[in-house]
Amino acid sequence: MAPRTKKSPAPAETAPAETAPVETASVETAPAEPQQPVPHVRVAVIGSGFGGLGAGVRLRRAGITDFVILERAGSVGGTWRDNSYPGCACDVPSHLYSFSFAPNPEWPRVFSGQPDIRAYLERIADTFGLRPHLRFGTEVRELRWDEERTRWHVTTSAGSWTADAVVSAAGPLAEPQIPDLPGLDAFPGKVFHSSRWDHDYDLAGKRVAVVGTGASAIQIIPAVQPTVRSLTVFQRTPAWVLPRADREVTGVEKWLHGKLPPTGLLRRAGLFAIRELQVDAFVRRPQLLALVQQVALRHMHRAVADPALRAKLTPDYRIGCKRILLSNTYYPALAAPNTEVVAAGLRELRGSTLVAADGSEHEVDAVVFGTGFHTTDLPIAERVYGVGGMALAEAWKDGMEALRGSTVRGFPNLFFVIGPNTGLGNNSMILMIESQLNYLIDALTTLDSIGATAMQPTERAQRQWNLELQHRMSRTVWTTGGCRSWYLDEDGKNTVLWPASTSAFRRATRHVDLAEYELLKRTAPLGDARDTEVVPV
Repeated sequence: MAPRTKKSPAPAETAPAETAPVETASVETAPAEPQQPVPHVRVAVIGSGFGGLGAGVRLRRAGITDFVILERAGSVGGTWRDNSYPGCACDVPSHLYSFSFAPNPEWPRVFSGQPDIRAYLERIADTFGLRPHLRFGTEVRELRWDEERTRWHVTTSAGSWTADAVVSAAGPLAEPQIPDLPGLDAFPGKVFHSSRWDHDYDLAGKRVAVVGTGASAIQIIPAVQPTVRSLTVFQRTPAWVLPRADREVTGVEKWLHGKLPPTGLLRRAGLFAIRELQVDAFVRRPQLLALVQQVALRHMHRAVADPALRAKLTPDYRIGCKRILLSNTYYPALAAPNTEVVAAGLRELRGSTLVAADGSEHEVDAVVFGTGFHTTDLPIAERVYGVGGMALAEAWKDGMEALRGSTVRGFPNLFFVIGPNTGLGNNSMILMIESQLNYLIDALTTLDSIGATAMQPTERAQRQWNLELQHRMSRTVWTTGGCRSWYLDEDGKNTVLWPASTSAFRRATRHVDLAEYELLKRTAPLGDARDTEVVPV
């Protein structure tokens, strides 16, 4: 690049230049393009997975039809669209992992696979009339609270909206987390995350490395092991694995659930009850999990004959501290002749050589990261600006927190689905989603009934809720079990899971308690410059 030359200053005194008169009448100016008005909606929903579609259904049922569902991809499905890796399936029984208002008697298996779950969500969009509300290819880039007009300004890749309320249903499993490893950019082979699977790349006959041994990896490993030349598994921490009681749902069962819907409801109720009975062991009496731990050990011993490999695969923490995994094929795949388990994380890459934390080196052609997602630092927080321009990421710098997992002080009329501390360690997330949708609808209808425009939690209510929540968390297996999991943030605080039963959460979110909120009310007609006032409850 040529160096910039410094422009010479003008002389101190110069004679005024003579200029010809301008005939302004003859100058043609291009007409200003008319500014497109920004469309306004009552509610803007972000995401079209279970949370976003469920929000759409509940809004329509509540008589709120003025809403859009903003989806960055080209189809619905959320995490069940993004995760299409080989072997992808749910680890919660399908008859429980579905909406209570949309039972599906045609589930093909007890634990259904990704294609069937995604097809179910497509049917939800069709059956409940959500297609007109969907806006595909519309990634939300910024949410900014307009204090003057008491509404959200939503900027997306496909234009802008204003909205009285925003529902963030992007979810915690939306943004993959890939470690920043030395040499990764220079790796000559193929690299991808489990949630961004490259179906055009054939792993057959290749030397493949899988980094991570979590919920995705234990499904990927058995699916690819039979066809790859060699499989190297980098295991930083072993997982507890239980047998997977999966089977095909018989034609008789499908017929019965289709012709007699109460039988499907009874099946769902039974599955729910079993999991609710397990809650106490996770949240109050972790010592009760010792029997389950013995079942897991026997499961491993039956499949893995090599004592050295068993030693690598045996966790040193209490079962339940990290997510319990279900598989009948994981251990046999690890014990296969073409598989090597490296009991260490991946430290760096040198060309096509992967170097583990224990110093061992491994030549591979492809790397698959099963390293999870940004669960404790939701990326959407970096795009949200509330009262006074405060970024949500800044408000959450000491850890995510919300009131009842749904609302955050300083961000009026922003409602989360699968918000902070609403995750589950042993039950169906759909139950939690439906509880938060109950809370959302009650909030919106309450605002209408009392003539208020917006609501935000009081500082006291939000603080008290989270102090009590973290007190409960202190005796759970996730805190006392002796592990480091993706449930915990950098400071060791569990901002992901709910430390009680799903029934308790349902009761806590059945109705909005106005004593926990400050209400904002418009003081001037729409379209005018106006202020808002805090309305005492």
